[in-house]
Parts: sequence; C-alpha cells; structure tokens
Amino acid sequence: MRFILNIIWLILCGFWMAIGYVVAGLICCVLIVTIPFGIASFRIASYALWPFGRTTVERRDAGAGSLIGNIIWFVFAGWWLALGHIVTGVALCCTIIGIPLGIANFKLIPVSLFPLGREIVPTDQAFAGYR
Repeated sequence: MRFILNIIWLILCGFWMAIGYVVAGLICCVLIVTIPFGIASFRIASYALWPFGRTTVERRDAGAGSLIGNIIWFVFAGWWLALGHIVTGVALCCTIIGIPLGIANFKLIPVSLFPLGREIVPTDQAFAGYR
C-alpha cells in the first residue's frame, strides 16, 4: 500500500514539492554561509518525494545551534514551503482519494518549518525507539 500511495503522491504533489525544496537548497548553497540549510533542504526534498513509510524524529544531540538555525530557516524559507504544503494539502483533501495524501502534506509542515535537529528514518525504526 505504501508503494501505491508513494506513486500517487509523486504524480500529484511530491514532484512539485521536492522541486520547491531543491530550489531553496540551491539558493542556500549559493550563499556559502547557509550551506547547512541547503543540505537540510535537499534531505527534506528526498522525503517529500517518497514520504510514505518514513517519518521524522528529533535528534537528541541537537542543541542551541539547531534552534538558532531553525529560526533563521523559518524566516527565509520555512514558511514559504509550509504554505505550499498547506495549499496542496487542502486541495488534495477535497477528494476522497486525496485525503491520505492531504494528511501526509500536513505531516510535512513541521519539518518544513523547522528542519534542523530532525532526522528522517523508516517508520518501523521510529516506533522501535530510534536512538
């Protein structure tokens, strides 16, 4: 079932959301100081392409640097990407088939707002007490 949902996701919204993350990552990598944000953006782009069967968990070793970085990310890129997830999620929830995809879009909002200090893991590892 995950495979089918991921294929439908990729066609309807995953590809476009991943492009948004890649564009944000490229802009961040051009501005040399923000390369860590670019790397985080590329990581989330792969998650946005194929989200079913994976989830995010908080890293326990994330500290004040992640907090400050997340605030900077939120101001410059996070809210734009979250807005894209909100619009796409609402549009997908207008159809019965799109409801699971809309819910997945809403689940991507927290990681799009605050990506630093989070790690993308398979779902079974997250529930098995990852780290």
